[in-house]
Amino acid sequence: MTENEVSGVILDCAIEVHRTLGGPGLLESVYEEALVWELTQRGLQVARQASLPVRYKGFILATPLRLDLVVESKVIVECKATTEYNPVFEAQALTYLRVSGLKLALVINFGELLLKDGFHRVANKL
Repeated sequence: MTENEVSGVILDCAIEVHRTLGGPGLLESVYEEALVWELTQRGLQVARQASLPVRYKGFILATPLRLDLVVESKVIVECKATTEYNPVFEAQALTYLRVSGLKLALVINFGELLLKDGFHRVANKL
């Protein structure tokens, strides 16, 4: 599957999670766990709370990044559950892409009344 195909499945799963759990109002970790369940039910490989080493001038820093999800080793998913969406979430996702060498990240804010308003795609050389 390509990054775009994987992202389509992720979006479908996120909509199902948001609908089934009744929309906004729960903790981010609840949405994340439900999304992992949906994705694995559809046969996708998911790494949850994946550790990503950070290199600084050739030195690996002691504190790695923690990525909410990495799906099929191709797409980073950052789950949010906030009423105040901040564009810095997309800037962070772009940084994660640059550090990891991946090309696509999705920031999904389950705190939105309509999930389509909380779905943000961030690409790096895709």
